[in-house]
Amino acid sequence: MSTVSSTIRQERVRHDFALREMTVTAWRDLTPRIRRVTLAGPMEGFTSLGPGDHVKVFFPNPSTGVLNAPRLVDGRLERPAGEVIARDYTPLVNADGALELDVVIHGDAGPASAWATNVSEGAQIVVAGPRGSKLPPEGADWYVLAGDETALPAISRWLRLLPEDADVTVLAEVQDADDEAYLGALDSPHQVTYLHRGSAEPGTTTLIADAVRALPSKDGAGFWWLAGEAQSLVPARRYLRRELGLDQAAVDCSGYWKRGTPEHDHHAPVDPSDP
Repeated sequence: MSTVSSTIRQERVRHDFALREMTVTAWRDLTPRIRRVTLAGPMEGFTSLGPGDHVKVFFPNPSTGVLNAPRLVDGRLERPAGEVIARDYTPLVNADGALELDVVIHGDAGPASAWATNVSEGAQIVVAGPRGSKLPPEGADWYVLAGDETALPAISRWLRLLPEDADVTVLAEVQDADDEAYLGALDSPHQVTYLHRGSAEPGTTTLIADAVRALPSKDGAGFWWLAGEAQSLVPARRYLRRELGLDQAAVDCSGYWKRGTPEHDHHAPVDPSDP
C-alpha cells in the first residue's frame, strides 16, 4: 500500500448526552455467534452519524439481576451506588427507527454475552450516548477496514455510509464460514476477504496483521480503520505507523476488547509504546 503522507481530515461532531431506558422487544441470530437484540424506548434526539460511533450499555448483574445505571438529574449525571456493569457497543438503527445491538455470543463468560444468551422479551437495560460522532474521512482515495467479530457492526456501518463506488478493502477475521452471513446480508458491492480463525481462540492470531502486510501497494492517500482485540492489532498498527510511516490521520486503530481485561477501555492506546 502507498506510503503517501495523508491529506485526510475527519470532522468530529458532539451530541447532547442522553440516558435511555430501553426494553427488549425482539431478537434473532444473524450467525451462530452473533445475536441482534431489538430495543424499544425513547429515541427522540438520538443521533449517530459516524461508522465507529458507540453507546455505553448498562447491563443487569447476571447473578442478582439488579440493574445499576446512572441517572440524569437536573442535567447532571448522578452515579448509582453498587456495582455498575457497562460495555460499549456500536448502535444500529433499523428501518422502523428502533435501536438494535449486535452481541457476540460466547456463553456466560461475560455479562453482555450472558445477558444476550438468556435474553427475554421485556428485559430492561440502559443506553447512554453516543456522546459524539467521528464522520467518515475526507480526502481519502481508498479505504481498508479490518476487524474481528466485535468490529463487524461498525464495518457494516462503514459499508452503508461510504459511496458504492468507493475503493474499499475489507478484512474480516471470523471463526468460520458461518460468520460470513453477517456482512453477506448487506448485499454490499464492496468485496470482503474473510480470515478464518478456526479452532484458535479469539484474539490469539496474527491473521489481521498478516493480511494487512500482504495487501499490494496503491497510489494515493489511503485510510486504515482497524478494530478488534487490542493486543492482536499491535503488529498491524506498528507496520502502518512505523514501517510505512503513515501519519496519525491515516490510521484509526481501536482495541474493542482485550484478552484478560473484562472492562477494557477502547479509548486506550492500542500500542502504549507509541500512543
